[in-house]
Amino acid sequence: MGDKLKHNFIKTGENPINELNNINGEINNNSNARKLAFYIGSLHKGGAERVFVNLAEYFTAQGYQVIMVTQYKYKSEEEYALDDNIKRVISDITPQETTRSRIVNFFRRLRKLHNVWKTEQPDLVLSCVGKNNFMTVVTTMFSKTKPVVSVVGEAKEEYPNLLMKTLANLLFPHAAGVILQTERTRSFFSKRVGKTSVILPNSLNPAFIRPRFQGEREKRIVSVGRLDANKNHEMMIRAFANILPLYPEYIMTIYGDGELREQLQNLINSLGLEDKISLPGVIPNVADNIQKAALFLLTSYSEGISNALIEALALGLPVIATDVPSGGTVELMQHNENGLIIPTGDQKALEEAMKAILSDADFADKLGRNACKIQERLAPDRVNEQWKRYFESII
Repeated sequence: MGDKLKHNFIKTGENPINELNNINGEINNNSNARKLAFYIGSLHKGGAERVFVNLAEYFTAQGYQVIMVTQYKYKSEEEYALDDNIKRVISDITPQETTRSRIVNFFRRLRKLHNVWKTEQPDLVLSCVGKNNFMTVVTTMFSKTKPVVSVVGEAKEEYPNLLMKTLANLLFPHAAGVILQTERTRSFFSKRVGKTSVILPNSLNPAFIRPRFQGEREKRIVSVGRLDANKNHEMMIRAFANILPLYPEYIMTIYGDGELREQLQNLINSLGLEDKISLPGVIPNVADNIQKAALFLLTSYSEGISNALIEALALGLPVIATDVPSGGTVELMQHNENGLIIPTGDQKALEEAMKAILSDADFADKLGRNACKIQERLAPDRVNEQWKRYFESII
């Protein structure tokens, strides 16, 4: 059964009545006997970390024993909170165990992670992000724990050189499962990896499942994301500055924090837009703060499947997003139907797309009405059930 399932995949836009959902009675669903581990670098607030926390809490609610293994631990306010029933394990070597030799330290980390699996004895461990996947496959060898690796970001960034890509193509076939999120990501890896991988979507944050706002929209353009170079907020700020004379009543709010905050604020000041563009930082209740906006922008150079984009679509906002190399945007959007897709780094295209939406209320409303249909497509119960069936098929 497991081999059969691993040769099938779920695309985020397809009818879920497929191989993974047609195996009722064929899987032993005695989840009380199951123990799952999730392995990630940290729980620092970010997209991949949020996906792992959401999955861990779902499986805990389903009666599984769940442990969260992270290499590092940050201050509590910088991390996502975990359910009290989820055990947290730190796998990094301590300062006392650290030597001057990087090679010795590497093998000590391998041994320590292997000892985590030996002690906890999870049935399955899910890992993500670059080297973490390698560590998981290697440290679970000759153990009862079945490793499942996942690529939730841009594959070319997680495996940026020939050595990393070669290691992925060599090690991934030894995993019990490989989870990808787009067809473009599948094509990055060898055919051997591609044939044994599945495509599973991220579920939607329940806070964004609500009726679409129907009143008069605020004359406000919003974006949500870490303030770093990859998000390319500079392009959206400059584009907004260029179209502002046509839409002087509009303002822009960019939610998030990061290393470029000061640089972006300096750019805003240099353009004389202090009263038009604000950087309020990380806020709670993002849905409440953006649901009435006239437009949402995602201008990243690269993304996996962007949670911020999923959430904006779910709220029924008119959306403009860049066609990131992973294919994450085109997995979620159809150009001119539920949003507008532009090339990465193309400021002129962004300006034209912004004018197309801000100048045509009917067109903007059509995009938003179609966008919020993603609530059904990526409903947590629906998507999490797909992950559960896949995990059970492997266990």
